Amino acid sequence: MTDELKQDFESGMVKHLLFKSKLRSYLYGSKINQGPIRDPMQCALGHWIQDRALGAYAHLAESRELDRLHRQIHHEANRLMDMHDRGQTEQALSGLGAVEKLADHITALMRTMEQKLRTGL
Repeated sequence: MTDELKQDFESGMVKHLLFKSKLRSYLYGSKINQGPIRDPMQCALGHWIQDRALGAYAHLAESRELDRLHRQIHHEANRLMDMHDRGQTEQALSGLGAVEKLADHITALMRTMEQKLRTGL
């Protein structure tokens, strides 16, 4: 069980890193698919949250907070992408700090969830 749990949460973390990477790439001018950055339901982590956090792990209070923060980070990503699209690239890039804070909170929540599941809390 612990190896499966570890793999499951590592998979979620990788999906989270992928989102951050895609947002950063977009803001630096890469032409990439905006859907998974703009829409939390197209995002790979969004799928993980729906399937795992709000599925098998729904009994943990953190699962709902994770979903809320995930939606919030996408809202912030949309704001930054819109700024970029209006030619406000420097301002958009300066907003990445706020995204990082949300991202760190998401990571911490995922670690807390994994730890609770390991210890049976």
